[in-house]
Amino acid sequence: MLPRLARVVTQTSKLRSLTSNGSMKNLSFFSRYGYATVAPAAADPSPQKDFPSKSPINLDNMFWSKPCSLALPKDSPLRIDEPDYVGIRLFILKMMMFYSKQSMSIRGANVIYKRIIAQVDKPAIYDVFNLEKTFKITFSLLVLHMWLVLRRLKEDGQEGVDLGQYVYEIYNHDVELRVSKAGVNLLLAKWMKELERIFYGNVVAYDAALLPEAKPNELQIKLWRNVFSDDGTTTPDNTDLKAAQAMARYVRRELGSLSLTDKESIFSGNFSFTPLENKPL
Repeated sequence: MLPRLARVVTQTSKLRSLTSNGSMKNLSFFSRYGYATVAPAAADPSPQKDFPSKSPINLDNMFWSKPCSLALPKDSPLRIDEPDYVGIRLFILKMMMFYSKQSMSIRGANVIYKRIIAQVDKPAIYDVFNLEKTFKITFSLLVLHMWLVLRRLKEDGQEGVDLGQYVYEIYNHDVELRVSKAGVNLLLAKWMKELERIFYGNVVAYDAALLPEAKPNELQIKLWRNVFSDDGTTTPDNTDLKAAQAMARYVRRELGSLSLTDKESIFSGNFSFTPLENKPL
């Protein structure tokens, strides 16, 4: 996908979870075990959360609609277009390399990342899937949507891969700020290295779940494990599985919708993930 994303991570080390108030608990951060091989889960004294039964939303009815382009209309107030300068101002900006390929890519990458943050930080995604807004869950959703975007950019060849590298660098800086705000000021470099490994592990897992030879429920199992599960288990019961199944449909729908979105809208960041406030989908 990207030069740095080409690393295949088969196992990640154990981590302590961060809470939103900056304290640390002796629990898993994402999962206690590697992404390729799952060890038996350690006993967790806290009760397993029953996500769907608490949710007022009927997840069985969601995310069945056909994918469609996510491009923002020309008159959308959410659009961020390049400034239309003329005359001496245009000349000066060209001299200052404002319109160079690199400068335009960096600006596009910033807008793309804003679209990711807009979906991940809004309450809607937590409400729909009945998730707590903790550091662990927010980070898992952030990685998931980064993967969605990077996979779409890869469809446009090397140009998309190069743009994806800019998006990844912006993401990496944002994660560092989030870790600092969560209260980790010591050994920050070590934490960032572990989070990077988790990122790669998720990317590998999600890509593998879409392979033709993957099991039909492989994606929902990966999503359960990376987003919902507190103890690294990969086989939730039938009730809990509904949340992961709904998220798997959401992910596949967004993948299809991103593929239907034109290159110009993707590269400029003038697209928006499916709004989850409008239910059902």
